[in-house]
Amino acid sequence: MYWNQTEIVLAARPRGIHLITEEVRAALPNLREVGVGILHLFIQHTSASLSINENADPEVRRDMARWLDHAIPDGAPYFRHVDEGDDDMPAHMKASVLGAALTIPIRKGALALGTWQGVYLAEHRDAGGRRRVMATIWGDRQGT
Repeated sequence: MYWNQTEIVLAARPRGIHLITEEVRAALPNLREVGVGILHLFIQHTSASLSINENADPEVRRDMARWLDHAIPDGAPYFRHVDEGDDDMPAHMKASVLGAALTIPIRKGALALGTWQGVYLAEHRDAGGRRRVMATIWGDRQGT
């Protein structure tokens, strides 16, 4: 059984939904060692989230961001937790809606994503800063 854990630090991004599949792959060259396994990704923040969705058309990401902003608006009068500004509590709500973790199968040294699937970072703050994602790989090594 093979185990590996790596912290991936993602550069600061503007608010929105960002495709990070290639960044994740590049940060985890040891994926190639795993024949069958699992990659678990966990974002260590409460105002950003992870998701898997359409990786081809950028409009999907923009539509998702627009829907989240419409469903959970900044500055809504019912939010009381506004210590860091109007986008503070909405960012926490959006992060809870999308989630903090992903589990992706590994097959023959590669992420076993569907043809049109990609890994998203959803940045819910106007100035969220760098984001840390803990990546844990476990599985059987290739050829064992």
